[in-house]
Amino acid sequence: MVNLERHSRHVLLPQVGAEGQRKISESRILCIGAGGLGSPIIQYLAAAGIGHITIVDDDTVDISNLQRQTIHRTSDIGTPKAESAKRFVNDLDPNISVESFVQRISDENASEIFAGHNIIIDGTDNIPTRYLIDDTCKKLGITWIYGSVYRFEGQVSVFNFNNGPTYRDLFPDPPPEHLIPSCSEAGVLGVLPGLIGCLQVTEAIKIIVGIGEPLSGRLLIYDSLESTQRILKFGSTNNEHVQEPNPSHQETMFQAVDSAQAIAKMNDGWEPYFIDVRSMAEWQQARIASAEYVCPHDEILSAVDKIPKDSDVLVHCRSGMRSELAIMQLIQAGFNGERLFNLKGGIIGWAESKPEDIIQG
Repeated sequence: MVNLERHSRHVLLPQVGAEGQRKISESRILCIGAGGLGSPIIQYLAAAGIGHITIVDDDTVDISNLQRQTIHRTSDIGTPKAESAKRFVNDLDPNISVESFVQRISDENASEIFAGHNIIIDGTDNIPTRYLIDDTCKKLGITWIYGSVYRFEGQVSVFNFNNGPTYRDLFPDPPPEHLIPSCSEAGVLGVLPGLIGCLQVTEAIKIIVGIGEPLSGRLLIYDSLESTQRILKFGSTNNEHVQEPNPSHQETMFQAVDSAQAIAKMNDGWEPYFIDVRSMAEWQQARIASAEYVCPHDEILSAVDKIPKDSDVLVHCRSGMRSELAIMQLIQAGFNGERLFNLKGGIIGWAESKPEDIIQG
């Protein structure tokens, strides 16, 4: 039932109107995570009038969360986040149906929890969980909306929309879990999850109402320090788990090697142009002797004149994620993906395989 008074500002929009708001009120959305990203997601889903919201989170509210997890209060410390979030929604709009699960999404429960929802929104900022979300959504034919925050940068995309590209198309291979720092380890600008979470809800409303162009096959990257955003395009590999070369998607293909493979190839005579796309501070702290520092990954387009297009290029960062994004930008700039190699595991993997190559300080 549409509350025309509560949602009048939506109804006034000709692209939404009463019919669009009806679609919103009849939709069922699952938000996985009620933390930094989940907080703005849940808040704005409820404010928009989503008919049913399911919240899944196994964590409890901690005082350190309150810097960015704005649906929780000091009085909620020690309370399960899923229950605190449910109370928030009930207080904001008692007409919304809310279901909460104080548990973690797993292989055993994902399909059962996902079933019956129109859209899944990722508020976990957890890489292994994203692969589980992606595989489950592909199996069930459900669209899901990805969001990620890291220090001062955020990302948003839409996966499995009308059987479009998936998360595995963008990131075929998960890095080792211990190589990816969490917010508690790396830090995050407090307002950044709010910005990214709101963008995720924007995508959900667009899909529900049927307006605009969803971020399917496109990755939005937001840099809060520069107040800039970029769009990187990617395509489907038509493969459920592994990104294999496909002539029709040549512009999105690139190679991947781990440190052991790269070292073995170099010992056999391979001479790639080896570049480091971490921050200058990281490079000054520790670096691979044979790699040349170029620039941070998000500035790679300013350094394309330094990178040869007629030879293989091996790109590394800390763990292999930022270097993958840098490679995608190089492909957009006209580089041949077949000659671009991402170092899986980054400098951490290289230090494990060949520690004598690491220069400290």
